Amino acid sequence: MDSITWEDPFCGEGASCFRLGTDPDGNAYIAITGAEDTYLTDTREALRTMILDIKAGRADHLL
Repeated sequence: MDSITWEDPFCGEGASCFRLGTDPDGNAYIAITGAEDTYLTDTREALRTMILDIKAGRADHLL
């Protein structure tokens, strides 16, 4: 497996921090900071779609 390049953590106040990563093969990763060896993976396009949907408010019901 190729190396994952992790972004800086995204942290909420008093919540777990999440990290996003990518690899040279076009895969995207999401993990909890400190547990990067246990991640969710999909394509970069899937990650892009998820981020755009969240920004559009499609996950607001989870807040």
